[in-house]
Amino acid sequence: AGHFKKSLQHLVGRGAAQRFTVIEQMKSLHCVTETADAFAVSKSGFFAHLRKEACPRAQQDKELCEAIDPIFVASRRTYGSPRIMHALRRRGWRCGKNRIARLMRSRGLRARQKRRFRPKTTQSDHKLPVAPNWLAKIPKPDRPGQVWLADITYIQTQEGWLYLSGILDHCSRRCVGWHAQESLASSLVIRAWQKACNKQQLAPGLLHHSDRGVQYATTQFQTLLHSHGASASMSRKANPYDNAIMESFFATLKTECFKNQIPKSRREAKLILFDYIETFYNRFRLHSALQYQSPLEFEKHFT
Repeated sequence: AGHFKKSLQHLVGRGAAQRFTVIEQMKSLHCVTETADAFAVSKSGFFAHLRKEACPRAQQDKELCEAIDPIFVASRRTYGSPRIMHALRRRGWRCGKNRIARLMRSRGLRARQKRRFRPKTTQSDHKLPVAPNWLAKIPKPDRPGQVWLADITYIQTQEGWLYLSGILDHCSRRCVGWHAQESLASSLVIRAWQKACNKQQLAPGLLHHSDRGVQYATTQFQTLLHSHGASASMSRKANPYDNAIMESFFATLKTECFKNQIPKSRREAKLILFDYIETFYNRFRLHSALQYQSPLEFEKHFT
């Protein structure tokens, strides 16, 4: 018995429910009394746990787990308990996020956490004209197509860096345009703008907000904005919080899109980006700022 207890000592730190589950699995091979003693739980507590498993709430927990699993997989293992809760409510379930969090922990379901990163893509040490921060002076947009947010980030690949320029609609959070290439030339932001313009008709008075990067300050890009009737806005110097929504989007993208893996090539990274942005993020990913709707679902209310 002493040797048996010592061999199971590494399992004692588990929660009581998990220990009871292991005891149940081992009861056909080992004495329940000795196993319970090894796990530092009572024999009566184990049998009370078995009776509890048959109660209606335990049965509902089992059914709830069966509903949680496919939602978590469909989210590409990115949803935590709040988004799982709202996805379940769409299917008719009524349960709290704390209960869902408990069930997810019991099944080892854990959403990916955002990594801290410091992008080195902004080249603001230039003598080109800088636009004022109009974003801080206007009301929050109440419909899509009023304010676009833009920024540049980097993607690590085994071939080298891949630079990504993205444009996000401030109201709907939809990624309206993006472009990736291996250099930080101004063509990076120009191609992203052109792709965004090709997807939809621009609303009059559109405001384009970015940081003070040289790519956005070039005469070529500013002329392109004005030719479409758009106005330029830029963040204050050394203040990333002025474009916090875009920074948050890139943090989410890096966490959920690449899953802590480094693509083998820039081409592979582009394919992964396309699949994430166009197939999942814009169409299906529930956004907390949109009352847990996807960007395209949110935009349907205005069309």
